[in-house]
Amino acid sequence: MTDVAERLEELRERGLHRRLRLVEGAQGPTVALDGRPVLLLCSNNYLGLADRAEVREAAAAAALRWGAGSGASRLISGNMEPHRELEARLAAFKGCEEALLFGSGYLANAGVIAALAGRGEVVFSDELNHASIVDGCRLSRAETVVYRHGDLEHLASCLRRAGDRASLIVTDGVFSMDGDVAPLSQLLELARRHGARLMVDEAHATGAIGPGGRGSVAAAGLSGEVDVVVGTLGKALGSYGAYACASAETIEFLVNSARPFIFSTAPPPSAAGAALAALDILEAEPGLVERLQANAEILRGALGAEGLDVGRSATQVVPVAVGEAEATMALCERALERGVFAQGIRPPTVPEGSCRLRFTAMATHRPQELTAAAREVGAAAREVGVTEPRALAA
Repeated sequence: MTDVAERLEELRERGLHRRLRLVEGAQGPTVALDGRPVLLLCSNNYLGLADRAEVREAAAAAALRWGAGSGASRLISGNMEPHRELEARLAAFKGCEEALLFGSGYLANAGVIAALAGRGEVVFSDELNHASIVDGCRLSRAETVVYRHGDLEHLASCLRRAGDRASLIVTDGVFSMDGDVAPLSQLLELARRHGARLMVDEAHATGAIGPGGRGSVAAAGLSGEVDVVVGTLGKALGSYGAYACASAETIEFLVNSARPFIFSTAPPPSAAGAALAALDILEAEPGLVERLQANAEILRGALGAEGLDVGRSATQVVPVAVGEAEATMALCERALERGVFAQGIRPPTVPEGSCRLRFTAMATHRPQELTAAAREVGAAAREVGVTEPRALAA
């Protein structure tokens, strides 16, 4: 047996082995998964824009006009009109001076953090931040201090100890596995008091919360005040890619310093065209955001009524706590048999002992679909013996 085979076997024994599932067709409320119809409750297509006709047509039109690919990095020959137009629209949408496109949210977080925090400085990261933030901290060569989730007193203590070395506080706006919202007003106050920058990842907030779906920063009344706002085009906006919004000076610095931007081929014109169309829809149809929030409330309530622990979720991301990996995947598979697809989440995505099914509501779900799905998941939990799920960490 090779060392790779041994590692795979170890993953299987620990209940951590993963496999790819095939979704047939567009990311609608109902899909065919490995050939079987299921209600899709784990997609990040929160507003249903990935399969909207206007967004598809805009992607196709951009590809026909500008080509299938960008051909080079933005600093070589890949800087095209759709990129600049989208950056201007995103900056205005977020209330910032300028924006910069990246190939993905992972690249954006890794690039921005590594550019803004260097050797001899300190990055302060919430313990439940996304893996892309974690890896950005590692790449930065700055000292990384992980503060307890949402614990402002702990963060303040860490900032005091860092003294003049304090450089950057980074947090998710909406936490991707728990669905709660960061205390951004207090975080910004701490950043200002200690001379640090504040960076907020709006990946799961844009299009989901805040006035007109402008995100957690706007929801906190802080548009234009947070130093860097990162977001993705691949979730509520239904496309692919990511962006950073900041002052003109900061964006110019990132153009010259963020390695994932400098050394990556520019996003394809089709992705920019799709995102522009999605922004048009979001601004013209704010009711989509209200529908998403209403569906999220229905889903949380219906799962809770089945005796399932949904933790501190306050958004469209609704975790159901299970505990151990094997029990989590048993529940996932039994729910699938009942026509409900919510993916099991295990380490390293979440800490040991805090495995869960991660549900996500979409604006395009019907309320009766959500309540029926919750009943099926409740029945599945009883069938596999997950009757007293372990609570998610407070």
